[in-house]
Amino acid sequence: MPAPRVFSGIQPTADSFHLGNYLGALRQWVAFQETHDAFYCVVDLHAITVAHDPALLRRRTRVAAAQLFAAGLDPDRCTVFVQSHVAEHTALAWVLGCLTGFGEASRMTQFKDKAAKGGSSAASLGLFSYPVLQAADILLYQTQQVPVGEDQRQHLELSRDLAIRFNHRFGPTFTVPSPYIPGGVAKITDLQDPSAKMSKSSSAPQGIIDLLDDPDAIRRKIARAVTDPGSEIRADEAAKPGVTNLLRIYAALTGEQVAALEDRYRGAGYGAFKKDLAEVVTGALAPIRERAAKLIADEPALDAMLAHGAAKARPIARATMEQVSERIGFLPAV
Repeated sequence: MPAPRVFSGIQPTADSFHLGNYLGALRQWVAFQETHDAFYCVVDLHAITVAHDPALLRRRTRVAAAQLFAAGLDPDRCTVFVQSHVAEHTALAWVLGCLTGFGEASRMTQFKDKAAKGGSSAASLGLFSYPVLQAADILLYQTQQVPVGEDQRQHLELSRDLAIRFNHRFGPTFTVPSPYIPGGVAKITDLQDPSAKMSKSSSAPQGIIDLLDDPDAIRRKIARAVTDPGSEIRADEAAKPGVTNLLRIYAALTGEQVAALEDRYRGAGYGAFKKDLAEVVTGALAPIRERAAKLIADEPALDAMLAHGAAKARPIARATMEQVSERIGFLPAV
């Protein structure tokens, strides 16, 4: 029996992914290579739904891809490509957009959140409709499973609804994707505000550990991380959210149990604990940073790896779109 197909994408909207991205998604992506037919996309089309600098987007797209490969994605064991390199993404998004109600799209919570930050009058049509493009990303590859967190569950439901709606109206065409919730995924929060998730869009720089940070920057950020009243090192989401977050990072990177770390650091104080944690984090991220730097420095080789991924993705995307075009009633191109 063939391995189930999984699809996920990540935006190239920063100069580095952060530790939350790595522990919450990228490590699972690497693991999926062993169990799934895995497709991973740098979603540059999504990145232009807000104002952007073209040269910066081009550079960040390469930097994003380099980090994916550096984190362990193997271009021969999974498919890694840039979204805009496969034209069928936008073609299918238009078709699905014509099946999506305006009110249905208006209820997408992430659009509401982003529009509220910049003002709804400044929000683009692309920002409004990007969940439909996200649905096209997923359905184009007949995806069976999509790894999701709570903030993406609503968008996956739209993908499922659109697949079912198209299949009902025009005949069986799309696989209806299911959510995949990987076990043991660490929820990493802001080092300066443990009540909020680590996020490029909302965290201050001191609240984020970037994968490409140098070791000294990582040590400073961990040393300045918010802790809690008292000096006891124990996990307690309500009373000690800062220490709990640091324990979670330590456990995720070493494979140790939080309870074992609590025993080891009983009576040790925050200083010794943070110093050890900093060495754990710098040690874990050093190989990724070094591999990424080599890939970024060799643009032709990196571009060739992405071209290889796009070449693997295009025949599948083309086959889906040909079937969609036939079902929808488009005249065949000659």
